[in-house]
Amino acid sequence: MRGRVSVQSRHVLVQAIAGDVAMLRDGGLRGVLEVSGVDFALLGAGEREALVAGYAALLNGLSYPVQLLARVLPVDTEAYLSALQARLPQGVSQSLAALARDHAAFLRRLARNRTLLERRYYVVVPAGEGEAVAGRFLRGGKRAVGEPLAARKQLAFRCAEVARGLAGCGLGVRRLSGVQLAQFFYSCWCPGLARLQRLERELAGREDCAVSAARADRQRRESL
Repeated sequence: MRGRVSVQSRHVLVQAIAGDVAMLRDGGLRGVLEVSGVDFALLGAGEREALVAGYAALLNGLSYPVQLLARVLPVDTEAYLSALQARLPQGVSQSLAALARDHAAFLRRLARNRTLLERRYYVVVPAGEGEAVAGRFLRGGKRAVGEPLAARKQLAFRCAEVARGLAGCGLGVRRLSGVQLAQFFYSCWCPGLARLQRLERELAGREDCAVSAARADRQRRESL
């Protein structure tokens, strides 16, 4: 198995990650927005129509392609409960604290008997690929000056544009950055290994990080 190249490395062509930007091998850039959904069934008829109309207006107004990604993943029960505990305010009433403990005990019992799943939604926004701002060589072998910066500005504008459109539909949006973005691609390459070895242990405290596709592929093969 060590001499083979994984299917993931052929299709997930990320060369490096710097801040909130994923750089591809062909010079393109990508930004990833994580989107929190709403319970469509609980909305009124008018709210549903407004949400669908806003979403349609967003898609019809885009002049560039985007990728919509939905992932179904096992729930990390302990991480969820730790985050829930951290959100409880200081000096919370005893009744509310008891309710939180009962909720935690219920989830742990449920997780022992079945696999809990959660859905996560993402929008992948492109920039630079196949355009002048991609940082490629121009005619005559000369490299255009300032193209990488222009591509980053283009990506930032597009991510902000998509985020505003989604927020207008009542959806929560955040742009993945640094370790969050690295962990996102790492979990796509190695879903099983990513649940056991999270990148925060290695990259904590770094504002910028670089993840090599070859390195991720090597880790996946070594885990087999």
